Amino acid sequence: MKYIDNILLGDCLTVLKSIPDNSVDLIVTSPPYADQRQDTYGGVHPDKYVNWFMPRADELYRVLKPTGSFILNIKERVLSGERHTYVLELIMEMRKHKWLWTEEYMWHKRNSHPGKWPNRFRDNWERLLHFNKCKHFNMYQDEVMVPVGDWANSRLKKLSETDKIRDNSKVGSGFAKNVSNWVGRDMVYPTNVLHLATESSNQGHSAAFPPSLPEWFIKLFTKEGDLVLDPFVGSGTTCLVAKQLNRHYIGIDAQKEFITLAKNRLERSKQ
Repeated sequence: MKYIDNILLGDCLTVLKSIPDNSVDLIVTSPPYADQRQDTYGGVHPDKYVNWFMPRADELYRVLKPTGSFILNIKERVLSGERHTYVLELIMEMRKHKWLWTEEYMWHKRNSHPGKWPNRFRDNWERLLHFNKCKHFNMYQDEVMVPVGDWANSRLKKLSETDKIRDNSKVGSGFAKNVSNWVGRDMVYPTNVLHLATESSNQGHSAAFPPSLPEWFIKLFTKEGDLVLDPFVGSGTTCLVAKQLNRHYIGIDAQKEFITLAKNRLERSKQ
């Protein structure tokens, strides 16, 4: 299968048709945001973004395994002084197309520099939307555990009686907790806020992932030998990380220079 462990040139809407149904374990990607990267991707107006993206989303749905996950890094566009709703509209439309909107992760950019506009401040975060085909999917939570943190020194020192039982949520969310379960533990599960630095250099691409971003999701949703897809591969970071973690990969991009860039990065990683 020549598309496995390869970077493919073309619009993913067309290229994805050569990939079999239910064959991909994880999709991690950051498509061009509305009206962004006009010199490279042509730009898509926010009002037209959902119609542009949905045929591609349908193909991604087809190739994803029922046990797989789709992580979509996307950001609102500010237009005429207010945030456009195209991201929210896209979520709603994807749900109409059978996608389950399971979770939303927030990428806190730890090293972003400050900024100010007349009516707002600089964004210091980006969305990572988690979609699935089924409610039961592969998730390896132990692979992304983090040190317990300083909160345990005070919070776990003196437990109340409520802390020692499985205490159900007071707002009916179905969530329950037993604080005493964490006594003596060195590692705990993370929150859905990822505190990751942005890429220090753009790797020849205007919006390169930091490797730690796809790495976190690849560890969380796949195991060795699984197949990871990035249909807007850019500089190839997702594929590079997948390879380093002993996963198979497929990268797709419409720009020939990015295909060359991604392939060169993968070749250098062999040395």
